[in-house]
Amino acid sequence: MKRMLFKEKYPVCTLEVLKSEIRFKDIDEIIAFLRNKIEENPVAVFIAIFDQFAHCKKNNGTAQEGLINAKNLVFCLGKDIPSSKIMAVKPRSIGVSEFEDRFELGILETPNAEAHITLQSWILEIKN
Repeated sequence: MKRMLFKEKYPVCTLEVLKSEIRFKDIDEIIAFLRNKIEENPVAVFIAIFDQFAHCKKNNGTAQEGLINAKNLVFCLGKDIPSSKIMAVKPRSIGVSEFEDRFELGILETPNAEAHITLQSWILEIKN
């Protein structure tokens, strides 16, 4: 996965994968795979699937050229509240964007290193 600062302040990790390199045919298959990972995890809790692309189109928003679908899988992976400040970054989400030839998956880096490793491993399994 590639780590970067989005807009010079948000630490995000992304994975771009060509459709020809994986078994998933569309965004919904990837979302279903990742939702299953959440449901298999003893701590994680599924919250929602948010169709960001439909929301954007409904409100006459703009989208990156070539983007054909974009959804967020929203969930909670943490069991602790070590500080009330952590609430600003909870719950978590995995963003899945679909283009004609590829998918891009992204997460905001988590404050908990163990949780971050878990999220990255789920995303990297897309390639297996």
